[in-house]
Amino acid sequence: MTWEEYNNLFESILSGEFTDKPYDNPAYTNYVSLNASRQKRWMKRGALNEELVATLEGLNFKQTWTLISEPWCGDASHIAPFIAKLAETSSNIDFRVNLRDGEDSMIQDYLTNGGMSIPILVVRDENGDDLFHWGPRPKDAQAIHMNNREDDSKTGEEKKVELQSWYNKDKGADLQLELLAKYS
Repeated sequence: MTWEEYNNLFESILSGEFTDKPYDNPAYTNYVSLNASRQKRWMKRGALNEELVATLEGLNFKQTWTLISEPWCGDASHIAPFIAKLAETSSNIDFRVNLRDGEDSMIQDYLTNGGMSIPILVVRDENGDDLFHWGPRPKDAQAIHMNNREDDSKTGEEKKVELQSWYNKDKGADLQLELLAKYS
């Protein structure tokens, strides 16, 4: 699906038009609402790394960027907008979104430690061969996530707030540096 179709899915879920599982659960509708707000904020205010933009503008061959994601995913709400904005910087990038929970999901080919963690960015050349994949979150955010999985002293809400605070302070910088390193 296109980035526009992905954003339209948020609207369909929030309007009650799309109620496939898990979006028939009010908790998931709440996640989608929060994530839609986050995505809009990053699309409006998220700054792009100039060196990465120059690298992408200089691409001399076609690439397909496929982001495996879901509207319920909090991490994706902080990452997907930057990836979408970066993809727009080059006419050689075709950007698509693949739903993790969809029938045509690519996630089984990109598991993280055996799990279906998202978002995952898959970058392929014009022949459909993988150049690299990235995800599910920047290295420092992943460390927080892994530490929180083992830390029983914090509530689930405290763990969510800690990770969301990290994303708000980072402002997409680490993601972009990690992607720049993939092109170096």
